[in-house]
Parts: sequence; structure tokens; C-alpha cells
Amino acid sequence: MNVNIGLTGWSDHPSLYEGSVRAHEKLQSYASHFPVVEVDTAFYAIQKQAYYEKWVKDTPESFAFVIKAFQGLTGHDREKRTKQEAKELMEAYKESIAPAVEAGKVDALLFQFPPWFDVKKENIQRLRQIREWLEDYPVAIEFRNQSWYREAYRERTLQFLEEEDFIHTVCDEPQAGEGSVPAVVKATNSEKTLIRLHGRNVHGWNKNGHKDWRAVRFLYDYSEEELKEWIPSIQKLLEESRSVTMLFNNNSGHDAAPNAKKMIEYLGVTYDDLNPRQLGLF
Repeated sequence: MNVNIGLTGWSDHPSLYEGSVRAHEKLQSYASHFPVVEVDTAFYAIQKQAYYEKWVKDTPESFAFVIKAFQGLTGHDREKRTKQEAKELMEAYKESIAPAVEAGKVDALLFQFPPWFDVKKENIQRLRQIREWLEDYPVAIEFRNQSWYREAYRERTLQFLEEEDFIHTVCDEPQAGEGSVPAVVKATNSEKTLIRLHGRNVHGWNKNGHKDWRAVRFLYDYSEEELKEWIPSIQKLLEESRSVTMLFNNNSGHDAAPNAKKMIEYLGVTYDDLNPRQLGLF
């Protein structure tokens, strides 16, 4: 079963680190547990090439990164840019991730769009432009607006993603109005499908304006039943694409790592090429 399971970020998972693991050693330790990770810091700033060089060095040969697109490329920052300015920003992003690309360690580039990115002509054109600028890259698309999956547009959305060779990001998240999407279990790329689990905290999902909304939005611990519900869906996706990458983002209460470990157990998958575990004193 070609399923790679990991987490969104590697620094905030205390259950993975024994003893006093320093910040710059955490990825090495993380890579002894999971074969893939999301680089969530890339959303907030275009990272230095040197960081990617270190991350490549700190991980096994088969390890892979899902690298989030910078917020200026997805429209989260609400800045108005000319086409040339947007292209230059894309080039800076591509340059920064080059070490991971050259090492063959990019699982996908994740373009997660904001809740106000709805179905309309200019947004569809923006997606086409991204594909043109990233023609040879594995690009995953995650929507956060329900309009893409409404009955009137769902099939056309999936067809469009397939035509543009985008990787479909299937989401498990609260059904909490316009700014959330249903779990549409459909592959649009023959090589890969991405699944991201955000938890099911309906109460916390739309508290964006609250000062501690990040602390509650992803506060959720999946039950055994809820995790096992995904097994038939994963099997279906593997009939439609060669591999599935599953990332747990429900980490406000540090539940992501334990949930991911349970999912690995329930699926019965093993990973042979992980970093060696750190040995304790005894």
C-alpha cells in the first residue's frame, strides 16, 4: 500500500522527541518516525535555500517534503500585484526550494487558497497561471471555499484539476459554512493524491478573529472509528492514483502525531528507510 503518512510541521510534537532535543535536531528525530512532512513555514515567508539544504541533509534519501506555497502566491496577504510582480515572487519561491527539488525530495507543492477564493473566472485564470509557471512541478490544490464543490460546479472542478494535472487535496475538516469544504474522495492526478486532516472542531473553525483562534481551530483528537473510516477512501484513491500522502494538521492539543501513528497501525504500513532512533542512556 503506497501511503505516506506524516504531519504538518516537525517542531511542535513533544511525543516524538525523547530527552532534550534541540530545535535544529528535531527534523532528524521526526524523520525516524515518518517518511514525509509539510513545510508549513514556507507559507509565512520564502525560506532561505540554506534551510532546504540542511533539511535535505537531515533526512533519509526517500524522505519527502510537501512544501506550502508562500501566502503572497495564494492571495492570503490580499496584496495587489502586477503579473510581472507575481511572476518574480514565484521565481523567488522556486529558487528557494531548489535544493529539495534537485534532491528529488519534493512530494508536492501545496497551494492552499483562502476561504474567499471562490469559483469565478479570475480565480480559474490564476490557477492556469500557476500551472504555467510551475509546469514541471507536482502542484497540489486545496480549496477552502465550498463553491468549488457545490453540485453545479463539483464535476467541472475535478475535471479542470485533472486537465491541468493538479494533485487534488482531499480534506477532512469541520463542515462549518462557506469557508470549509466537504471530503471529496476523488483523484485528479495519476501519480498522487494528498489528504489533509484538520480535525472536526466545528466550534473553533470559524473563530479567525479571536486572539487565540489558532489554538482552538485545530483542537481535535480523532477517534479510532473516525480514523478507520478513511481506510476505504484511501483504497479507492489508490485505485485512481499511484500513491497517497496523508498529513495530520490537528495539532492544537498535540494530537496529530499520536493520530498519525494510529493510522499507520490501522493501515498496516511500514517504512523501511527512516532515520535511526536516538538511543537513551540505558
